[in-house]
Amino acid sequence: MNEIIRYFETIPSLHRALILAGGITFFWLIETLKPLFLLQYSKWKHAGINIFFTFTTIVVNFLMAFILLWTSQWATQNSIGLLPYLTAINPWIYMIIGLLLLDLIGAYLVHYVEHKVKFFWRFHLIHHSDTWVDTTTANRHHPGESVLRFVFTALAVVVVGAPMWLVFLYQSVSVVLSQFNHANISLPIALDRWLSYIIVSPDMHKVHHHYELPHTDSNYGNIFSFWDRLFGTFSTLKRDEIVYGIDTHMETEKHNTIGSLLKIPFQKRSTFEKQ
Repeated sequence: MNEIIRYFETIPSLHRALILAGGITFFWLIETLKPLFLLQYSKWKHAGINIFFTFTTIVVNFLMAFILLWTSQWATQNSIGLLPYLTAINPWIYMIIGLLLLDLIGAYLVHYVEHKVKFFWRFHLIHHSDTWVDTTTANRHHPGESVLRFVFTALAVVVVGAPMWLVFLYQSVSVVLSQFNHANISLPIALDRWLSYIIVSPDMHKVHHHYELPHTDSNYGNIFSFWDRLFGTFSTLKRDEIVYGIDTHMETEKHNTIGSLLKIPFQKRSTFEKQ
């Protein structure tokens, strides 16, 4: 455990970049060899669009990283949040509780809010507009959404009282799990179902990317699946019934160029009503 703490306390930026790139590469290869769906698209063009939005997310997080660092230092030094009062417990339990709470606020809660607040939905829709969901879709976020998610991550750090090593660990796990559950891979159905009792499995998250309600507004989790089951937002759908995209933006010209995607949040209000 001490080795984990020391590593993530001083994790080099290069290592964080390798975790991101390594995850995409790993799941890209698997979904190429054993895809869940035979998607009819240009995989490289699609990846180029999604990697552009990955880059904008990296830029947003880099520019605001000092806020996260200051927030973590302030919370831990002033015993703000829950974790400063749990330092006497087993360090593994401490870590798991921290990851659970960071995931609840920094992933589940912000995702739920993005679906329920219409202004935030305008930006999150870019993620749902992808009709060819694969591992690169995990990082397909409008810059405006990246800012919102950063704010909720900072909020989570304060509420949890998370030290920076735990924040870096959470972000690393979150990136890889998101790439995993978006990947166009076919796990044995029984294995996927059992995984979904603990973490967000590929089949579980694919339901969230179904183009119609009520499935679009379900399965908000990113790392742990407990929150959807606990708060009644869990749903299932057979693999062969899933249709990717969002019903308001199914036409290719609306979701297959960077320019059109960047403009989506600023379209007329009538174009955002989910059905």
